Amino acid sequence: MITGADRIPRRITPSRLQYREALAGYLYILPNFVGFLIFTGIPVIAGLVISFTSFNGVNTLKFVGLDNYLKLFRDTNFKTALVNNLWYAFSVVPLTLAISLLLALALNRRIALAGFFKTIFFFPTLTSMVAVGCVALLLFEPNKGPINQLLKAVTGLPAESLPKWFFSSKTALGTVVATVVWKQAGYYMVMFMGGLKNIPSHLYEAAKVDGAGPVRTFFSITWPMLSPTTFMVTILLFIASFQTFDIINVTTEGGPGRATSVLVFRIYREAFRDWKMGYASAIAYFLFLIILVVTLVQWHGQRNWVNDD
Repeated sequence: MITGADRIPRRITPSRLQYREALAGYLYILPNFVGFLIFTGIPVIAGLVISFTSFNGVNTLKFVGLDNYLKLFRDTNFKTALVNNLWYAFSVVPLTLAISLLLALALNRRIALAGFFKTIFFFPTLTSMVAVGCVALLLFEPNKGPINQLLKAVTGLPAESLPKWFFSSKTALGTVVATVVWKQAGYYMVMFMGGLKNIPSHLYEAAKVDGAGPVRTFFSITWPMLSPTTFMVTILLFIASFQTFDIINVTTEGGPGRATSVLVFRIYREAFRDWKMGYASAIAYFLFLIILVVTLVQWHGQRNWVNDD
């Protein structure tokens, strides 16, 4: 016979309920944590260990101390890649910021076919960088490419006087910069448009009443209110610019000569072409240090120019 007392469920204490909720939470994140540990955590630690060795992918690890890191400052290939990467970063970041902000400002207004133009400018973002690189090679082909054909028709210059684009050490890195900016400007345009939507309209109404023109309104209201978005976009752009590889590998393979060799491409060559895994790992950790310093400097400097209101 079942009594009334037998039908009363066992009381769950607050501590037991908290334990169950915590256990359920850990079980939900367990697959992601295991994946991070296997594919990110362990390789990062292994790479740090390998950077202190002369490992070539086949032989056993031989400890060499700081030799790989000291070699960085004697290696002309590394110095060239570092200078190229700095030139690339300080070209791509401001150009992408300026173009994406201008596009956002233009398309944020109520203009005809605004949705169509948003799609057009954002569409390159949906395309892989490899595909963009292949198309860019055809567009910038010196002899029969449409860009040089157009320049020839407009200027009347002979073919030998036209730019060689990817195939000249003077213009190769600049052509890569132009291609990358064209591809990613639409993505950051969307971010700036989101920031523009969050600016209170009454600020613009007050500026209009005070007689402020478009330039004064931009520098007094729009630009300060967009500073959190600008800060985030700047950090993302700097990190991405120091990690560029695919566009270089597809279009120039670091050439002509070493004109477009950047740090990640140098890591790839040292590790998987020359089989200097230890030295490649040292370059990778030097690159990590650069990105960390740049990010910390930007994060510290945000107090002086980012609007938190």
